[in-house]
Amino acid sequence: MQSPRRNAEGRPLGTCDPSSSGSPAHGGGSRFEFQSLLSSRMPGADPTSARLRASESPVHRRGSFPLAGAGSSQALPPQLPEEDRIDLNPSFLDIALRSLLAIDLWLSKKLGVCAGESSSWGSMRPLMKLLEISGHGIPWLLGTLYCLSRSDSWAGREVLMNLLFALLLDLLLVSLIKGLVRRRRPAHNQMDMFFTISVDKYSFPSGHTTRAALVSRFILNHLVLAIPLRVLVVLWAFILGLSRVMLGRHNVTDVAFGFFLGYMQYSIVDYCWLSPRTAPVLFVLWNQP
Repeated sequence: MQSPRRNAEGRPLGTCDPSSSGSPAHGGGSRFEFQSLLSSRMPGADPTSARLRASESPVHRRGSFPLAGAGSSQALPPQLPEEDRIDLNPSFLDIALRSLLAIDLWLSKKLGVCAGESSSWGSMRPLMKLLEISGHGIPWLLGTLYCLSRSDSWAGREVLMNLLFALLLDLLLVSLIKGLVRRRRPAHNQMDMFFTISVDKYSFPSGHTTRAALVSRFILNHLVLAIPLRVLVVLWAFILGLSRVMLGRHNVTDVAFGFFLGYMQYSIVDYCWLSPRTAPVLFVLWNQP
């Protein structure tokens, strides 16, 4: 009887070692891992069940084969929108502008002593509103047109024509800037003005202040007045601008920019001065025989 063939270790070739059938050291664990990877790549296979089968492997339990989706299983925290993030490193200009705005609002509220009847200077409110009418654009436009129609000299028409041009330029520039900036009036303001238009709900700049600065400079340069009257004109412009803050109509920066804008508007009018030589058609309209 022939003996069965034996391998190099002396065991028969037809027999198998029971210790190597399921041992991870001899490739049993590799077979589990291969099946889990193969099932996860098959079309239609559930990736969740594939990861569960792979986690049951003894090799995975020992941590020798890291799970492929372990890094992506931990969800990252959602990022906040750009407008909700806190700027931890603001610029110097941003800090300066925010500080200026805070001081402006605080000072405007402190100076609004005539903003209402119950304010500390509420009894002065009717006088401030009368001063407000003296700087309104409608009385100035109507008064200039009336004087222009009644003037009988070329010099008088020339001055009045340029005053009308200055008033129209002021209305145009102030309305344009208010429409672009769109700064709301102070919260303690009461909208009970003499006459308002669509852009009058905005605060920057103060139209009364620009008009007061423009008209006062125009009068001082083209009318011969005594010194007390010249001082009175300057005081009228200054008190009118201050009354805008006291009534709660504007903030301090609105009035400050209004003085600057009105001062510069006269420079534009003086540069584009209208005369019978430069604009003869306009003066012919008011020419009297």
